Amino acid sequence: MARCVQSVQEFVQDSFVPMVAVLCSEEAERVTRKNNLNFAELLRPFCRLTSEGHIRDPNNQVQVVKNLRICVNNMMICPNTVSGALSATQRRLLNEVVLSCQPQEGALSSVITAGDYNLNFSGKDYSLTATTPWFEAYRENFLQSMPASDHEFLNHYLACLLVVSSTEAVPVEQFLKLSQEQHRIQHSGEYSSPKWFIPNTLKYYVLLHDINEGEEQRADTLYEDMKQRYGPQGCYLLKINSRTFSSEDDEQIPDPWSQYLHRNFLHNEVNTVNNFSATEEDCQHSAEKGIVSNSIESHPLQLDTVSSSGNLQTVSAVNTNLKKEARDPESLAGASVSHGTCLTLNDHDRIRQFIQEFTFRGLLPHIEKNIRQLNDQLISRKGLSRSLFTATKKWFGGGKVPEKSISEPKSSCGLQYPPEAPELQIRKMADLCFLVQHYELAYSCYHTAKKDFLSDQAMLYAAGSLEMAAVSAFLQAGAPRPYPAHYMDTAMQTYKDVCKNMVLAERCALLSAEILKSQGKYSDAATLLIKMTSEDSDLRSALLLEQAAHCFINMRNPMVRKFAFHMILAGHRFSKAGQRRHALRSYCQAMQVYKDRGWSLAEDHINFTIGRQSFTLHKPKDAVTAFRQILTNGSRQTATQQGAFLREYLYVYKSVMEENEVSLPHLPLPCINSSATRVYFGRERRLAEGEKQAATHVSLDQEYDQDLAAMWCQLEEQLVASANRGIVPVNFLPTQFCLNSKTDNLRNPLAVVEEPIIVEVMFRNPLKVSLALSKLSLLWRFTPYSPSEEKTTEELAGETITNEETLIKQKDETVTTETILEFHMGPEETKVARLQLLPHRTGQLNIVGVVYYLAAASSGEMSPGQQKMDTMMVYGRQDLKIQGPRLNQTKEDKMSVQHGPDRRLNPIITPPMPLMEVFFLQFPTALLCGEIRKAYVEFCNVSGVALSGLRVSSTHPDFFTFGSQATTPLTPLSPTSAENCSAYKTLATPLQPDFVATEMLVSAEDFSQPSGVMEIPLNGNMLQPGESTQLPLWLRGPDQEGVHEINFLFYYESTEKGNKISHRVLRHTVFICASRSLSVQASACRSSASHHSLDNKGNCGTLVFIDVENINTSEAGVREFHIVQVSSSSQHWRLHKCINPGEDNDCKLTSRERAKLCFKATRCTPYQGNLYWGKNKKCCNFLSFTPCGDFFFRCCQTSHQSNIASSKTSSSSKSQTSVPTEDRISDVANIIKKCNELDLNLIVIWKAYVVEDNKQLILEGQLHVALQTIGKECSSLTLKEEAQEMVLLKFKSELPPPVVLPSADLSQLIKTNLHYPETYTHPFVQDSLCVVPVTLTLSNCSLAQVDVIIDLRHKSTSPESLDVHSSFSWVGQTQYKLQLKPQEELCLTLRACFLKAGVYNLNTLRIFAKPIEQGTMCETSHQTASPALIIINNA
Repeated sequence: MARCVQSVQEFVQDSFVPMVAVLCSEEAERVTRKNNLNFAELLRPFCRLTSEGHIRDPNNQVQVVKNLRICVNNMMICPNTVSGALSATQRRLLNEVVLSCQPQEGALSSVITAGDYNLNFSGKDYSLTATTPWFEAYRENFLQSMPASDHEFLNHYLACLLVVSSTEAVPVEQFLKLSQEQHRIQHSGEYSSPKWFIPNTLKYYVLLHDINEGEEQRADTLYEDMKQRYGPQGCYLLKINSRTFSSEDDEQIPDPWSQYLHRNFLHNEVNTVNNFSATEEDCQHSAEKGIVSNSIESHPLQLDTVSSSGNLQTVSAVNTNLKKEARDPESLAGASVSHGTCLTLNDHDRIRQFIQEFTFRGLLPHIEKNIRQLNDQLISRKGLSRSLFTATKKWFGGGKVPEKSISEPKSSCGLQYPPEAPELQIRKMADLCFLVQHYELAYSCYHTAKKDFLSDQAMLYAAGSLEMAAVSAFLQAGAPRPYPAHYMDTAMQTYKDVCKNMVLAERCALLSAEILKSQGKYSDAATLLIKMTSEDSDLRSALLLEQAAHCFINMRNPMVRKFAFHMILAGHRFSKAGQRRHALRSYCQAMQVYKDRGWSLAEDHINFTIGRQSFTLHKPKDAVTAFRQILTNGSRQTATQQGAFLREYLYVYKSVMEENEVSLPHLPLPCINSSATRVYFGRERRLAEGEKQAATHVSLDQEYDQDLAAMWCQLEEQLVASANRGIVPVNFLPTQFCLNSKTDNLRNPLAVVEEPIIVEVMFRNPLKVSLALSKLSLLWRFTPYSPSEEKTTEELAGETITNEETLIKQKDETVTTETILEFHMGPEETKVARLQLLPHRTGQLNIVGVVYYLAAASSGEMSPGQQKMDTMMVYGRQDLKIQGPRLNQTKEDKMSVQHGPDRRLNPIITPPMPLMEVFFLQFPTALLCGEIRKAYVEFCNVSGVALSGLRVSSTHPDFFTFGSQATTPLTPLSPTSAENCSAYKTLATPLQPDFVATEMLVSAEDFSQPSGVMEIPLNGNMLQPGESTQLPLWLRGPDQEGVHEINFLFYYESTEKGNKISHRVLRHTVFICASRSLSVQASACRSSASHHSLDNKGNCGTLVFIDVENINTSEAGVREFHIVQVSSSSQHWRLHKCINPGEDNDCKLTSRERAKLCFKATRCTPYQGNLYWGKNKKCCNFLSFTPCGDFFFRCCQTSHQSNIASSKTSSSSKSQTSVPTEDRISDVANIIKKCNELDLNLIVIWKAYVVEDNKQLILEGQLHVALQTIGKECSSLTLKEEAQEMVLLKFKSELPPPVVLPSADLSQLIKTNLHYPETYTHPFVQDSLCVVPVTLTLSNCSLAQVDVIIDLRHKSTSPESLDVHSSFSWVGQTQYKLQLKPQEELCLTLRACFLKAGVYNLNTLRIFAKPIEQGTMCETSHQTASPALIIINNA
């Protein structure tokens, strides 16, 4: 329950005060009217006594009366007042009281934490307030306006003030007339109101003297006469109006009447309307229940549907009837009229003294006398010897608890007691004791009366006694007994259910709720208040539900959701009672609990009601805010309900736009995902035109890929470095065509004048109904300036051009804005709109947002009024506000949440730049591995600026080439036959009998650059505006089968230097499907030819074996392959001759056929920078201006770069665990590796015959094999990496294992040959010893000096030598120690001694070899694997 200003005891005491009536003469009324007050209003601010009073009870005990207040009212007679219910006038009074008391706007706010909820206490936004003054005002006025009842006397008049002016001719006669009038009203029986406490009413005579008019001496004389006539305790002389009113008087006199003005004004309104007709009463009653009942939902949790008539058009039609709700309370009270203008502070003191004299000398003695008389009468009637006070103590002192439930009586309210009945006398005495704060005696009397009434089944009287007994028990000082809450519950139940008197039940509930609240029993208080809600009074139900909600929030464990729910119910009842401001406040309070808690349906209902109430209260902006929440919070309402929400929102929005036409309002629909906004700079790419295929470049249809972006950046760095002499500038930034949330947007992007800027905005329709957007376009601000101008920020701000206001013709001269006329969005659809701007001037462009017309898409059958609303469109905007990335660089950034800028929507418009388009002709989509195909590329300059410095880079530089400068004029620009597309120019050569291939010296500079960047040849190295050129493009199929993604990046610059954009690039991506063609396997081994078979240069040479297999699966229709040519490329080796048997046969391979070729390679003299090309004699000459050389060098470059990368990786890994022993081992390995290096590249050129569409085509291609090591087989196919198998974890041992080098590796250091006769005949009969000379040739194959040890004492144990006779021995020197220089050959003459004929294996030598720098641990046996057999014959 809300906190009240008064304490509970003060509230209960002020609810029941002595009533005093006033009768004034006309002259006295005139005197008081000078102050714009009547006499009762004049006294009202001073009716609370500031000093204590005293009375004596029947036992002559003094009772102190503290803080007593009396109620002074003008005597108003009403002959036909119906007791037990409020009249329509009184209901209207209460309604106006609540209506005029509103929360103060702009009040200081505070926050109360209740559980997990923070509830804002502020009056500005209708939030929770610390107090509810409207409820207190209602309660006070309700208690004062309660009709007098016969069953109780608390609101009966105890005294009557007779007021006569001293200016009367005969004041005594006026007093007599007033006294007779009072007597007539009280005792004639014609009037049921007012009611009087006792027959002998106290009459107090007041002589009112106007100091400015009458003579003071005459007034004093009259007063003395009155004291003689009425006694000094029965009259008083009151002097007022000491000051003459003057508007020029600057003296400020306090106005204590201001707090009572509104209440008095309403009372006067009520009193002037005494004769309400039944029709008017019905109208007021219905107005209380709801001034426009059809405009508000019938249930607080039921939303309006489309079929209801309560739309906002209906509400606006009757809105004029609600203007009285907006009336200022000050206007109701007549605040412009001043009060008490003729009174001074001394007059205030005189009035205060008058009230005190009247109370202490007149009223209290009168009450004390009547208490004694009533006590004596009751004692005499009951025949008691003691006073009732002592008797009740004896009989009822134990405080028996009354019955908690009362059976239904025979007659509940029909029983009437006569005025002299002893039961009523007891009740009258109890009421008198209660009014003078003698609560103990009052409780005893109430308790006695309750018993008597219950025995007589007078339920109304019994309920009244129970109610006051409970109140008296609560107010007793020292709390001798607990508060009997069950008394109040029984009384309220009796009033409500038995007596059908809701007024008395409501009073009972108000009193009991305050008492329970003071005791901390908020749950019981809430239950009590909720019980009092009913359909007969919406205002009462609303106020009590609100107080019950406050009880829930003030509990020890706050029940916040119950608070919110009952605030919703209270707001609904406020709305039905016409209290729209209070209804709006209640819903706003409840919204604090339901907001952002997942109660979407409850939020929708609350926001919808807040929107409607705000609209009817002429607060369209608040209504728009509320409706915005409904439409953007992911509502789970049905499509029909959401459609109703949207239509009402559009109606409200339109009214806001009509009031405020200065700026465009912000629309909530559809939702915009600002972070997903993408900005594309440049024209969208052209589609294919006939045979031309446009470069793919960048488009908004492509998804952003971080890896691809890094790849394009790397290619662009290569191009920029190539254009800047191999150095990348410090200020280099990669070109970004399309900006999104993943790109770097910290800097302003650069756009080019006269080139479009496309902004892709992502819209999301959160509703289940369709939305129709029209005239959708971008909002922008533009600050023009040229690069040479330097202006201050103020100057730039003054020149800013924008289209945010009304449209201006000059806008198109600055920036042309594209407009989408229709943009339809389906239910819950996410859709992107691409909006275009075309800048025509240089400067700074800021894209602010979007602007459009919003309407609900019509669907289904609707009424004409609803169709009218459906066609309603509102014009508004939405801003594009993009939050930048979170900063995470410095410590401050990491400790706080800070975001950097995102400038993707703020491009700088730069001067014109060249713009190039690239088209490809006859570009294949599928190739055979190694196939060479010719296509054409066309470069078009579509801008007004010349371009130069055309370059291209690619992720696969070995895939294409433009050929050398010499090939360009020889190639036709428009090929018409397949012959013109051949990459190989053939010349017939006569057959040479020696099979020796021709030799040609070729330089790598004749082909492309060694880097991955290729300059594209142009005429004059420039392409003028509007010009285009076409160049041939040679393509070679990848060596590995599958689909390959190949990326091209074209680079070009402007001929005009100094622009902010230094260069431009164009991207192109192709996918090539490579099919199998041939597999080439090649290996080399040293020749083991005899000494006499060396060539003419003394070199024994190396054998090269080439194995070619057709692995094509005939998917491409390939019939057969022809091996056309085998060439070699090396600085140290050359193919000497073909030693294949059957060389004259044509080398054709059909599917899965294999051919073997064998060549002899010999060393040649190296030439710095030159290469040897060897060709076999069967085919054609290999011309240097063909693209084959380009492809070969590009493939070699690619493999060389990969080898460097792998060697870096391996060296970096080895460097972490290197030890001295391993260093020595690596030296040996390097020596052996150099010994076995071959560095011989083979080029195999082939032709394939393809049948396609019954036509035979000839395809050409070339494959490359790089032989690097002798004895190691190489292939033209790259092996696929197999998944590494899981290896068991091995722990490191304490001692490293000994390093053992394989002998096969060191055996490569020395090459040995034994030269001896295959057959030797010796006469063993003549000479038993046969000595045969054997020549041992040692060749150092390495580039280091080698120590060699030859041991002839070894006996062979190899399996090959066991089958032959082994009884021979070496004679002469049996061990040799030699040292061979790099690549030195040495011959030794040995002698073998045989004892008999047979077959012997001479390969029994033990040869040890090691480099000079190495230790003995690397020395190992060197022995040839093949046996050396000699046949010894006996002559």
